[in-house]
Amino acid sequence: MYMYKRLMLLPLLGLICGCSGQPASLSSAPGQELLDPSVSSAPKLKISWTMHQNLPVAEDAVMVRELEQKFKVDLEFWNLPNNKYESLLDQRLVQGSIPDLFRVRQTQDLLKYQQQGVLAPIPEELLNTYAPNILKAIRENAPAYQQYGRINGAYYGIPVINPTNIYRVPVVYRQDWLDKLGLKVPDTLADFEKFIYAATNEDPDGNGIRDTYGLSQEGMNVVFGAFGQMVFTDQLYFSRKDQGLVIGALEPDMQEALRYLRKWYRDGVIDPEFITGENSGGYKHLSHAFINGRIGMTSMGNYYHWTQAGDYTDWKLDDQKAARLVPVEAMFNVKELTAKHPQAKIAFGRPVSGPDGRRGSKAYDMLMSFTAIGADATQEPGKLEKILQLLDYVSANPDPDEAASLQYGIQGTHWDWAGTDKKDIILLPPYNHKFSYQNTIGAGIGMTLPILPAGRSEQWAATLGLDHDGIYNALEVATPSLIRNSAGLINLRDQAYIAFITGERPLEEFGEFVEEFLAAGGAEVLAEANESYKKLDP
Repeated sequence: MYMYKRLMLLPLLGLICGCSGQPASLSSAPGQELLDPSVSSAPKLKISWTMHQNLPVAEDAVMVRELEQKFKVDLEFWNLPNNKYESLLDQRLVQGSIPDLFRVRQTQDLLKYQQQGVLAPIPEELLNTYAPNILKAIRENAPAYQQYGRINGAYYGIPVINPTNIYRVPVVYRQDWLDKLGLKVPDTLADFEKFIYAATNEDPDGNGIRDTYGLSQEGMNVVFGAFGQMVFTDQLYFSRKDQGLVIGALEPDMQEALRYLRKWYRDGVIDPEFITGENSGGYKHLSHAFINGRIGMTSMGNYYHWTQAGDYTDWKLDDQKAARLVPVEAMFNVKELTAKHPQAKIAFGRPVSGPDGRRGSKAYDMLMSFTAIGADATQEPGKLEKILQLLDYVSANPDPDEAASLQYGIQGTHWDWAGTDKKDIILLPPYNHKFSYQNTIGAGIGMTLPILPAGRSEQWAATLGLDHDGIYNALEVATPSLIRNSAGLINLRDQAYIAFITGERPLEEFGEFVEEFLAAGGAEVLAEANESYKKLDP
């Protein structure tokens, strides 16, 4: 199997995720003559469309009108809020309605919808002809994903790959604690152990009370990463071994990782409340244990959840409505932390290396979803071709002005270029303070492509080395048995690992846990995972 090719850092030149905007003339492309409305007297095609939505598309959405006029179509958007997408979509499907542009948000659902007969196969020759820019982006930047979306040899879904997930979850320490303790950011497991004991026993917050700890649950994944695996996640993590797949939590090396954690828990340097996790409610990426000064390290959230004031500069409108580069403000975890502890500072570190040099922190799946075609779309001549052409235009437009407009709206009204190089845009008032205004105007209706915008936040993440040392799940599309069994297996895994760490269960029973796991459906899951993997890696 091709290894994932590192995504190229490109400016905002068209292939930006989910583009939408002020369409200009269509660039000439193979097959355009067939579908160009200027040479066709065919009646307007009606196309129903699903997309990521926080707010509904308005009836008079300006960008929708532009696209309808350009392509001579009637677009009908299914306003399905993202937090209820699957349930609302399934209700419509039960009633006999199938969207023409079919967003399959959860990758495991592609097989389910194909088996239900609500998806149409997409002929490769039509993809190559009418969506060449989408395929080019995947082929050049994410070649390992070219075969994803095939079922029984036919394409049923175009893979949607999240470009910013090349950045793993950061490893974060309290820099002011390190300074007081006279320590450097840990690089090895031995350094890490020294820090967490000092963070617990040497009063790093200076309040004279023994009320601090080294780490909690999210930090444990950095320890597991030092042995090559991930465990405490919301999915079963698979890894490659001996030309096949294994489930990381069952690997023998995890027994050694658990030995460290068991000792640390017994010695009181792990937060005793780790079982309930670091987040106590609200926004799920906040580590309240870290924010409240209870623990000294974490690996929770994503890079943009840990931005400190002044980490980089970004464009902002001044009082005269001119775009100027200004230092960014603290965000999310750092904002909350410094509000409670104004003297607090943070430091980023690499995941610590284990006995054999392995290291890693959690990385989110590159494969985000699939874009599919509804089964009914093939019943009208030319409709499938028109959908693919429109999808390619709004997702992968090579013209920077059109691409930015397709993403943000009308230039001069909703946004403008921040500089003359057309690399950065700035939102204009009042839209710079309007939540998801792009949804309401019908912008951003396309699919995300694996070309990373060279935004200032992403450039900053790259300087932190977050595009290295990520541990990804080697199985990104669930199999039928995994769909059936994952919830129970994850619960069994977590209960066993917690029992091993707290001492409720002896480590000598690790082999018994593996047998229990396999007997509870894990063996079937593992067999199907390897069968699926071999199809992608002939």
